[in-house]
Amino acid sequence: MPYSQIGFLVPLNNNSEEDDSIPKLPILEGVNVFGRDNISVSDKRVSRKHISLKASVDGSVEVVVEGSNPVVIRAGDQRKKLYSKDKATIAHGNILELIPGHHVFKYVTSAGAKDTSSPQTHKRSLKEGGKLNEDEIQAKKKRQIAEDEAFARNLQAELANNSTVQERSLVVEGSENSQSHRGTCPASHEVLEAEAIRQFSVHKNRQPLTFRLLQVKGLPPWANSNSVSISDVIQGNVLVAILSNYMVDIDWLISACPAIRKIPHVLIIHGEGDGTLDHLKVKPANWILHKPPLPISYGTHHSKAMLLVYPRGVRIIVHTANLINVDWNNKSQGLWMQDFPWKDQKDVKKGHEFENDLIDYLSVLKWPEFSVNLPDIGNATINSSFFKKFDYSSAAVRLIASVPGYHMGPKLKKWGHMKLRTVLQESYFDKEFQKSPLVYQFSSLGSLDEKWMAELASSMSAGFSDDKTPLGLGQPLIIWPSVEDVRCSLEGYAAGNAIPSPQKNVEKDFLKKYWAKWKATHTGRSRAMPHIKTYTRYSGQKIAWFLLTSANLSKAAWGALQKNNSQLMIRSYELGVLFLPSSTKQHGYLFSCTDNGGSSEVICGSSQNAGGHRRELVTLCWRGNQSMDSSSEVIPLPIPYELPPQPYSSEDVPWSWDRRYSKKDVYGQVWPRQVKLYVSQDS
Repeated sequence: MPYSQIGFLVPLNNNSEEDDSIPKLPILEGVNVFGRDNISVSDKRVSRKHISLKASVDGSVEVVVEGSNPVVIRAGDQRKKLYSKDKATIAHGNILELIPGHHVFKYVTSAGAKDTSSPQTHKRSLKEGGKLNEDEIQAKKKRQIAEDEAFARNLQAELANNSTVQERSLVVEGSENSQSHRGTCPASHEVLEAEAIRQFSVHKNRQPLTFRLLQVKGLPPWANSNSVSISDVIQGNVLVAILSNYMVDIDWLISACPAIRKIPHVLIIHGEGDGTLDHLKVKPANWILHKPPLPISYGTHHSKAMLLVYPRGVRIIVHTANLINVDWNNKSQGLWMQDFPWKDQKDVKKGHEFENDLIDYLSVLKWPEFSVNLPDIGNATINSSFFKKFDYSSAAVRLIASVPGYHMGPKLKKWGHMKLRTVLQESYFDKEFQKSPLVYQFSSLGSLDEKWMAELASSMSAGFSDDKTPLGLGQPLIIWPSVEDVRCSLEGYAAGNAIPSPQKNVEKDFLKKYWAKWKATHTGRSRAMPHIKTYTRYSGQKIAWFLLTSANLSKAAWGALQKNNSQLMIRSYELGVLFLPSSTKQHGYLFSCTDNGGSSEVICGSSQNAGGHRRELVTLCWRGNQSMDSSSEVIPLPIPYELPPQPYSSEDVPWSWDRRYSKKDVYGQVWPRQVKLYVSQDS
């Protein structure tokens, strides 16, 4: 007896329309096996036996993943990722991605597929020419909608219940020869909210309250949800641009952001050494280069920021990426920005804590002043004092900066970890953060000792609970990529160039208790090695405070106390933004320098002690009820790694870039390689 045809897998193009260039795949009653041998794809990530579909006469189909790589099922707005041997049931109209984001098919029941009604009912439903009458068509639609809704509810329930999600590196399945030239990467098993960044969406008037991840090439579209590129940041009618960074590739910068050529005045504040200055010599004639003074040996200018002056105001950007191609395309990075209007003339002398911190920092850079002619302003001298002309009263963050020097007296608490300690001591947090843990996450490790780690933890643990009790000392973990993380990353061992820490710093015995894994399943960035630097205190998926910064874990960056704690010695320039659970006096950060439809007024200020709505900071995996307490506003932060961090196992080895690794990476390479893109530095 021949098998009944149940339906088809219909190939879809990038516009989710039927792709006529690829044949439909018929699905017969019983078990159907699909893979590279019977699907018109050459992609070796698709196994020869990739999925099996067990089709029933009622039109339902059970999907089983037979190959090594995951498959995605979509039903409406819901997505479910299946891994090897996982099963799920699909219904008419559901979408299959044979590789996440690639090789997309739609399941469609055939016109002859049987439904669950009796044979007599089925016969009655057929009219002349095999057509259904209108009532039966509507009944069928309702039945299908009910099936789809049930499927979507099941997916949502699985995610809400923290169903096991396993992120696995895509394994290339091919000939023995190809396997011998490429390393294979083991699967990892994690329990986390799947693809949580897909739901990350913040209204534009709340965006200064959070930060954004940079886009990463090679990731599925969902992983770049609400992420930004450099052209999203440098846009509009910029009159003056000050770009602060460590490494700068002008050729790349102009090609990645052609709009920058139109900016009349550009100042590049950089940290390049004498041996790497050649590629800066290609600068346009109207660009000025400046390397700030470094009074203490082994320091660097490491801050990453942009100040863009517009006819309507200034845009302040603080981020973690060097101005080079790999940093803006291949790595996990973060960026914060906010626009501020010009001050009213009567308020020119009126300051704000954000303004004071900014001007103090800019004044130390000592760039060569230059004159510009600005619309409605006239002639202006661009120096640190120029930036007092803007109204920072709506600032959503605090600045935490480091500048080189021996800081004492009133300057002791002005920079580095002592500045962070001071700001936290002025802040109040929920009681649940008492003695809660800390996370240090960065991309370069200095030469550390236990005494200094205790000094830093004391600053990171500062602050009080709402009842004015000190939060108490938090136990830190260090999130740091393992050798396997680097080997199996999007770049392979080449990613290790941007994690430039030697064995002598990494393999100190006292550090072993701190190591935790880089795991970023929920943001799709487990294989995008981190160049982002973050420090935070957390409880579950709630965040007490969060710092996005250029500062790595080193004395050079954060400073070290000397002379019986009366002096702080810092070698390098660093800059970061601190997110706090401040109260917001009003509701909105609507001012924009580039959005012509936006408000030209600032309608929000913030204060730790002001009345109004309190901000609660949470991760993307937080699943609380935002409507329970109307006195608080929940702000999601796209922290790329999972919390709580997972400590290293006995088999994990922390990455150090001066060791030899003979096990081949995903590109068939070993380490070291000859080309190095980064200069080793402790800050």
